[in-house]
Amino acid sequence: MVSIHPPPTTSRNMLLETFVVMRRIPVIWLREDEEELAPAASAGGKKQKKKWSKGKVKDKANHSVLLDKTTSEKLYKDVQSYRLITVATLVDRLKINGSLARKALSELEEKGQIKKVVGHSKMVIYSTCFPARGVYGS
Repeated sequence: MVSIHPPPTTSRNMLLETFVVMRRIPVIWLREDEEELAPAASAGGKKQKKKWSKGKVKDKANHSVLLDKTTSEKLYKDVQSYRLITVATLVDRLKINGSLARKALSELEEKGQIKKVVGHSKMVIYSTCFPARGVYGS
């Protein structure tokens, strides 16, 4: 039961009274048996901490490191039909490693199947080789 009158003075209550008088804070005094129950009762009303979401986790790409027979056939057959050829397009469509895609593109360029349009240190863009045409496409 909660009482408004202070219990008999003990050292703890004296300190509390001094603090209350100095700060002018109203205090509800608890009996000895209620002091044990007070932390458990107040714990139920506390808010839960906000749990941060982990965010979207991207699946690890399991790209092949070596050219097998089916991938190499697809490379030599399908790449000639692409309008824009970069390392990223080969990695995305053929599911091969980036270093393997760079080697494959340089090999296709040596064979004359594709031609380099932009040769930058970070980004190399290739295009298919079209047959020579006149000025107006005839």
